[in-house]
Amino acid sequence: MSAIHPTFSPAPDARPASGRRMPAVLALAVTAALTVSALGAADPTTWVLETVWVMLGLPLVILLRKRFPLSGLLCGLLAAHATVLIVGGHYTYAEVPAGDWVRDWFGLERNPYDRFGHLMQGFVPAILVRELLVRTSPLRGSRWLAPLTVCACLAFSAVFEMLEWLAAVTGGQAADAFLATQGDVWDTQWDMFCALIGAICSLLLLSRLHDRALTRLALPARN
Repeated sequence: MSAIHPTFSPAPDARPASGRRMPAVLALAVTAALTVSALGAADPTTWVLETVWVMLGLPLVILLRKRFPLSGLLCGLLAAHATVLIVGGHYTYAEVPAGDWVRDWFGLERNPYDRFGHLMQGFVPAILVRELLVRTSPLRGSRWLAPLTVCACLAFSAVFEMLEWLAAVTGGQAADAFLATQGDVWDTQWDMFCALIGAICSLLLLSRLHDRALTRLALPARN
């Protein structure tokens, strides 16, 4: 997996005008989707639990947009991940219609949308962690960058599973829709495995593209 030059340092307003507008457009789209998803949500408690990451993350990205602008690739991935969370929050993961279609099409025993959600839980954070490490740590150009990124994603997945466990203990049956185990006793292990596969696939598929996105972020703007 390639690495950008170790002296990488993003220039102020480095992206062209079209690139600078993209994060704002994505933020507006995610905000609109979040607002609409709250209307008629299948389970309001589950909606809050599933979308709280969007409600916390979006304002943080906006507040830090000038001090720490994100690459265009990462912005797009974060918006896609937010959409997955928002859809899961609106329907609950076990009841997402697209998951029902896939279940019926392939003759599966359960709605697989939560599996897709946990793949994204590894796929997108892998680029987020990679960007943070490339831009702020001595790991730029190191062979340890990829394995440590995967480890960070797997650790986050494990923390998320512990939060689900806490929700189950404190919420009882009210947390069933949030857990979305659908009767699978190995659901926790499957969730972490999906996040692991997602993180590995993300680095294999997107590392070079991410390097180019970071390079564009570091170049002076050309309007």
